[in-house]
Amino acid sequence: MASPVILHGRGIVEGKCVAEALVSTKPISFLGDVDPATGKIIERRHSLYGKCVKDKVLCFPHGHGSTVGSYVLYSLAKNGLAPKAIINRRADPVIVVGAVIANIPMIDQVDVNQIRTGDLVEVDAHKGTVKVLKSTAEELAKCT
Repeated sequence: MASPVILHGRGIVEGKCVAEALVSTKPISFLGDVDPATGKIIERRHSLYGKCVKDKVLCFPHGHGSTVGSYVLYSLAKNGLAPKAIINRRADPVIVVGAVIANIPMIDQVDVNQIRTGDLVEVDAHKGTVKVLKSTAEELAKCT
């Protein structure tokens, strides 16, 4: 295996985890894009439509939408359906407030294009680092 890729950003909500990445190139609104009862992306035009955010490191450029999205993120956490961490290129206040009240580690100022869905990543929001431990690109290369 190649050396792990380490991405540096700004830690916003402290915490650590290791989990599988779920990555989107599109912004996410927790009010309207995510079903608070299932944790699934329900916006039909979204690239992650039908995927569940539960226990994933959710990586996306930034949030958008209503301030109620913060409460939806909190509700996901209370129901055991929240992501383990959130990684953004640019922090949106709605996502930050939701991550704070739900106690979800969050880092921004990260190039989320360096992470692929299915990568195993280690998030350390104390240090502001995201380490790609196991890359799906490496796994795919082994199969060819």
